[in-house]
Amino acid sequence: MKMRNIKITYSYDGSDFFGFQRQIDKRTVQGELEKVLNIILKKEINLVTAGRTDRGVHANVQVSNFFVDDSITIPLKNFQRALNKLLPNDIDVYKMEEVPLNFNSRFDAKYRAYEYLITWKKNVFTRKYITYINKPINCKKFLEVLLPLIGEHDFNNFRLKDENNKTSVRQIYKIDVYLKDETTLGIYIEGNAFLKTQIRIIVGTALDVYFGRKPKNYINLLLEEPNVERKIEIAEPSGLYLTKVEY
Repeated sequence: MKMRNIKITYSYDGSDFFGFQRQIDKRTVQGELEKVLNIILKKEINLVTAGRTDRGVHANVQVSNFFVDDSITIPLKNFQRALNKLLPNDIDVYKMEEVPLNFNSRFDAKYRAYEYLITWKKNVFTRKYITYINKPINCKKFLEVLLPLIGEHDFNNFRLKDENNKTSVRQIYKIDVYLKDETTLGIYIEGNAFLKTQIRIIVGTALDVYFGRKPKNYINLLLEEPNVERKIEIAEPSGLYLTKVEY
């Protein structure tokens, strides 16, 4: 029986999910997608995905693929419409395409990029989507704190200890810091791949350095001595977005 490889590109509001990865008796992005795909296709589907996000983290762009046999002849436009009709309102599949059988949304990704949003203007209506701090940040000075992270490093100090990846070596290609508006800061981080909670640890630790709660060379120390355990801070998940996956 011949197979078809279907790639889906979608976004989600992570506020009410227990993260991306499927979990028993918990609402997750993967769990909701697979549940609906199982209903439509009447078979068990296992998604392969570009990257997993933590509880409360959002995605402007997420990419997955799955396999079906060629007896499934429903046009992809109709398939996408049916999928979105059955999915909850906090997930939206906006592109669906057939790809070569050897395409793998996780291993074929050249890089991923995240954006982290911070505001110093309190707003109860955006608290699930932008992280609030009580002091403004200077873009140039904050970027200077983050610049040592660019390049290939052992990021062992920038991951949770329950992380099960065999290696903690990753490469960060680009970091940028900019104002989205007068009271909202954006942090863009692009790399080949990221460890569990790595971006939130980077942002949390950088905030500690910026506001003087850690020494100026603290990020350098974490990188230069990856096996010496030091205190890290984890930024809130609400301001974090998976924003790009490039193939």
